Parts: sequence; structure tokens; C-alpha cells
Amino acid sequence: MDAAAAPEAEPPDSFTLVINKNRPLAADYVPADLTDAGGLLLRAEAAEAYARMVGDAAAEGVAVSPVSGYRSREEQSRLHASYTEKYGQEGADSLSARPGHSEHETGLAVDIGNPDGLCALETCFEGTAAGSWTAANAHRYGFLIRYPAGAEHITGYAYEPWHLRYVGPEVAGGVHDSGVTLEEFLGFPAAPNY
Repeated sequence: MDAAAAPEAEPPDSFTLVINKNRPLAADYVPADLTDAGGLLLRAEAAEAYARMVGDAAAEGVAVSPVSGYRSREEQSRLHASYTEKYGQEGADSLSARPGHSEHETGLAVDIGNPDGLCALETCFEGTAAGSWTAANAHRYGFLIRYPAGAEHITGYAYEPWHLRYVGPEVAGGVHDSGVTLEEFLGFPAAPNY
């Protein structure tokens, strides 16, 4: 997808909808097609792609476990409040989206981990078998590592090698191959702050 086709007015159920600190979801948005994706909820197409990805990883001897999928606005509010209490507003905003600004609310984001909990929700996840396999292969299933290392000034979030966002294979492949963020690939401005 070229930058000239940037989806400024995309419907909220678009797979390439950019949600960030400057682009919130509509207050009443709830995905219509949530389905069980092996212990968490994702939109149907993302759930199917996630199941194929986890199955293919397992066939290669790599176990990938679900940590978190869809969250309601209320769940996101509680999570962000707990981070704010623990880290203060600035720290929380670098680690967790405010309610209405979380990709988890779209049903297109999944946090993954290792079955043994090794490096759960930590940057060292990238060096585990699940982290390495996912970084090399997730784009083939339509997922990208949404908050890559060194892109905090664009995404507004610390590096999260465990946070995958479903955008479809074409866009995920383009983002992966170009080495840029979703914002850059689709022609959106950086959104480091609210």
C-alpha cells in the first residue's frame, strides 16, 4: 500500500486501521467478529492466522503461548490505571495505551510468550525461541511486531517484541521488508505523545 492511499477515514473494522496516541478508536467500538483464538479473543481472520502461525511454529519445534488478546475499553482502563499507579503517568504512557488508544481494543493485537513464562512481557523475549521465530516469520501470517526497537519516537511506546498486530499478509510483509513502522509504511505522522 503506498502512502498516497493512506486510509485517513478507514472504518474502525479495517485491518490496517492505525490506532495510536493521536488516533483513538470510536468510544463505542467493539469488534463484531471476536472468536476464541486458543485462550484469548481475536477477530475471526486474525484468530485464524494466529492459529496457523502457532501451529506452524510448533511443527518446527517452537512453542508460542498466548498472553493477551482483545481487551474491552474497561479492561484497558484498569490496566492503564495499574501502570499509572506503579510507574506514574509518563512511565505508564510509554508502556501501556490509554483506554480508547489500545490496539488490543481492536481485536487485532495479541501479546505472545513462552509456555514456561521465560521473559514474559520483557524485551529479552526477542532472544527466546518463540521471540526469534516470530520476528522472522510473523509477517507471513499477517502479523507485525508493532512497537519495534528504536521506533519509540514514532510509535510512542517502548520496544515490545511480544506485541503482534494483525494487518494482513500484504501490509505485514511490506512493513517487515521495509524495516519501518506501520505509521511510516502507511504515511501517517509519528505519534509519540498524546
